Amino acid sequence: MKEFTVENMLDLKETIAGELFEGKTYPWEVLPEIGDFIVKLGKTLDEKEYEHREGDVWIARSAKVAPTASITGPAIIGKDAEIRHCAFIRGKVIVGEGAVVGNSTELKNAVLFNRVQVPHYNYVGDSVLGFKAHMGAGSICSNVKSDKKPVVVRNGEEPVETGFKKFGAMLGDCVEVGCGSVLNPGTVVGRNTNIYPLSSVRGCVAENSIYKKRGDIVPKE
Repeated sequence: MKEFTVENMLDLKETIAGELFEGKTYPWEVLPEIGDFIVKLGKTLDEKEYEHREGDVWIARSAKVAPTASITGPAIIGKDAEIRHCAFIRGKVIVGEGAVVGNSTELKNAVLFNRVQVPHYNYVGDSVLGFKAHMGAGSICSNVKSDKKPVVVRNGEEPVETGFKKFGAMLGDCVEVGCGSVLNPGTVVGRNTNIYPLSSVRGCVAENSIYKKRGDIVPKE
């Protein structure tokens, strides 16, 4: 599982939440701590750069937030981020600098690194999206198994018990997810990988690869 560690998947210089990941082996280990971390970090933010709103919500003054967007705290919206019409941020969310959260996109208990794009009808729950990760229209991070059992991360014959009943997807830096794809609970995708549109993805997908369908994953040239 070494390929899917914090060190190998994520550039911690590209998030305000770098401290949250310190001492963690795998990115999903931060999931229970996101909310408390936001409250702690928010209290340290410069009031000249961030507006503190009721309910532990901090919004960068350079961010663009549509009046129809719904933001419930704790949440931090980073500098130059864009929160578009009818975006739904349900709490325990960090939106990175220059990130885009689009029309009818729903976020919950998630960390979006800088310049992430979830611009059209996306669901991202209990997930971490690395620097410049992009989710195509209608792609979602499914975060609960149908049998409601704790999620196990599987990489070949090396399963990792997470103990989490809610666990969406972990996307490394610069991952591209095609339109209409479903990332099943416990999906982990390495850096610079592309997921074909309309894919149903589960398990671990290696970095620098192209996911065409289950059993058909090829390295990038």
